[in-house]
Amino acid sequence: MAEAERFVVSGRVQGVGYRAFVRREAERLGLSGHALNLPDGRVEVLAIGAAGAREALARALARGPVLARVERVERSPADGEPTGRFVTG
Repeated sequence: MAEAERFVVSGRVQGVGYRAFVRREAERLGLSGHALNLPDGRVEVLAIGAAGAREALARALARGPVLARVERVERSPADGEPTGRFVTG
């Protein structure tokens, strides 16, 4: 079973292409999961897959796309089964 982690990203991360950026990075790294806007302006990312790929995604989340301004990335273990897909919502 693949490992899963939940990331919650704070800063200017909504309305700047952040979720699309995360989806591209996650798909490139072979991860399943999702990126969702939260009502408080943060973005939640669930990443399911290999440890090295999750680590690479964590670095990308901290960087974000050009228009984003990432202030904080919180990281915690999560439950999840690989689906072969990464979705945004």
